[in-house]
Amino acid sequence: MYKLLKTCGRAKRGEFVTPHGTIQTPVFMNVGTAAAIKGAVSTEDLENIKCQVELSNTYHLHVRPGDKIIKQLGGLHKFMVWDKPILTDSGGFQVFSLASLRKIKEEGVYFSSHVDGRKIFMGPEESMQIQSNLASTIAMAFDECAPAKADRSYVSNSVERTTRWLIRSKKEMKRLNSLDDTINKEQMLFGINQGAIYDDIRKEHAKIISELDLDGYAIGGLAVGETHEEMYHILEETVPFLPQNKPTYLMGVGTPENILEAVERGVDFFDCVLPARNGRHAHVYTNFGKINLLNSKFELDDTPIDSACQCPACRRYTKAYIRHLFKAKEMLAMRLCVLHNLYFFNTLMEEIRLALDEGHFMQYKTEKLEGFKRGVEGKPQNKRR
Repeated sequence: MYKLLKTCGRAKRGEFVTPHGTIQTPVFMNVGTAAAIKGAVSTEDLENIKCQVELSNTYHLHVRPGDKIIKQLGGLHKFMVWDKPILTDSGGFQVFSLASLRKIKEEGVYFSSHVDGRKIFMGPEESMQIQSNLASTIAMAFDECAPAKADRSYVSNSVERTTRWLIRSKKEMKRLNSLDDTINKEQMLFGINQGAIYDDIRKEHAKIISELDLDGYAIGGLAVGETHEEMYHILEETVPFLPQNKPTYLMGVGTPENILEAVERGVDFFDCVLPARNGRHAHVYTNFGKINLLNSKFELDDTPIDSACQCPACRRYTKAYIRHLFKAKEMLAMRLCVLHNLYFFNTLMEEIRLALDEGHFMQYKTEKLEGFKRGVEGKPQNKRR
């Protein structure tokens, strides 16, 4: 159940009560695709860096180790020793990301496994069955994530099929939650709005899926090729047609700047691989923008990544030491930077919630964005790559 606590324009401050605990929103979900955050991050680490929700992927866990194995072991929470909420993506994004390995039909999608090439079929029913076996807190409906710049007629047909798949997903979820051997009989279902960059298709789809009275609603198919301005425009046009009394989730987004802009437009759930992926490559986020620790200027820098940060890396280690670890190819380098980046994102959400609680979100957003632009120690960042 979602409780709207406060608004600031379109920005929402809420609480989402789930079978595995209450989520304070806006929230950033920490992405552990295969039931682990890449970068040697443990469940204990997630607890220490303020993670509220962990996100795993249906397709990847179906391929390895297998959802039936996870069910035999008591479900995903028990498997990864995490008792807080878990959201599982439906496998729908792999319809986009594994385009060369799949074929879309009305019944579902035929994949060739990216691991061993074996044939896999996944439709709405199969996706719900896999997610039920995983026993996640929140399951995502099966959909097609069409490319942002796809032809209008293709997008229109794809969205209509996604609606039919959503109806099938809801029906199958209800059936699965009634079975005696289902681990999580209170599993929740989020539907996904699609429509590429066509705002009229987006709005009509939002209206249609809102009538299904789901537990939450996601906006998919963004951050897949469109500009930031196009993304923000779609949010401005679409979010008002989704229920305000339900969570709104922007899938796969994004940077701190994206998150601040999307919160202003009414989004309260986020996820993205960027914090962990960038951390593994020595790119770290700070209150003065993103920096690359491999730069030679950090060789003698005996200060933390961000002096205002209280993450495990910043409390004890210097930029010079972490840079050395990367140069020496020590795994600890990746671990420290991933921990820092996730802590930074989780803290950003905490600050956003506080600003909404206190009624000064727009001022906070402006000051935060200005800080990102200023650069480390007040110096503009070099934008060349």
